[in-house]
Amino acid sequence: MGRGHTSRLLNTALTTTVPKEFVHRAGIAEVLLTDWERQDDTHFTVTAQWPRRHAFFATFEGCHDPLLVAETIRQAGLLLAHAEFNVPLGYQFLMWDLSVDVRPEQLLVDTKPAAPVIEVSCMDINRRGNSISGLHLKVVIRRDGQVVATGAATFSCTSPAVYRRLRAARIGDGIPTPIPLTSPLAPQDVGRVSPTDVVLSPLPEQGRWQLRVDIRHPVLFDHPLDHVPGMLLMEAARQASAVFLGRPCLPVGLTNEFSRYAELDVPCVIEVCALPRDDRGRERLLVTGRQEGDVVFTSAVTLAPATV
Repeated sequence: MGRGHTSRLLNTALTTTVPKEFVHRAGIAEVLLTDWERQDDTHFTVTAQWPRRHAFFATFEGCHDPLLVAETIRQAGLLLAHAEFNVPLGYQFLMWDLSVDVRPEQLLVDTKPAAPVIEVSCMDINRRGNSISGLHLKVVIRRDGQVVATGAATFSCTSPAVYRRLRAARIGDGIPTPIPLTSPLAPQDVGRVSPTDVVLSPLPEQGRWQLRVDIRHPVLFDHPLDHVPGMLLMEAARQASAVFLGRPCLPVGLTNEFSRYAELDVPCVIEVCALPRDDRGRERLLVTGRQEGDVVFTSAVTLAPATV
């Protein structure tokens, strides 16, 4: 199992990124991971770098974006699948769930880029020959020895040929034509500065919005996709939370479940409802995305207390 990787970087002063192909990114600037090292057959250490300012993952009240943490977890799963579990490049991945809980006091932006260390435990490994068809991973992310976040994710992977058969009835031989780009909500209403980064559009019904899918977005659509990416759905959950509460907010917990592909050519309606507060008195919301009446994803969002 694995390729016997010996860390190139963990014990040196040099830093680079892992191959962008291992984390399914076209742009090197969007690669967050810098190295990895195998501890045993199911435990790994991954290093990353978080920029002080990112083109999309915005800081909030001086903290790194919790969705940047979620993207780090996503990339770590992809990296290990390819580099240590022999999943060939070009295979398609389906993320079934991704959760993250952060400690905001450890997410503060410093005078230099953050260099988190991600401890990854892999379990429920579905083996296929000398490779895998999926796994569940749990992570603990530390920064300067302090726990920054914990998280988990589950994904499955399949060959291009199988993926084409699975998706043929829905998308045919190519990427479907997306629905026309809809007008954004006001950026200040969703905690954003640029309309380009707004992923919600108004609907007549109160408490409901349409997902705004801009396939030209340089980060959310870093490369062509035949479906709506999970990171866009998570951003929709964050923005919907801000509109629902009437203020920008910092998610400290996100529990996301992806029940089916969110399609590009069908409107996706986003809804929010309040959940009971957690045992620490923090607000919790449930964000749901539906296409043609069917649930495509849910996100339980826990929010940091509002600052005065």
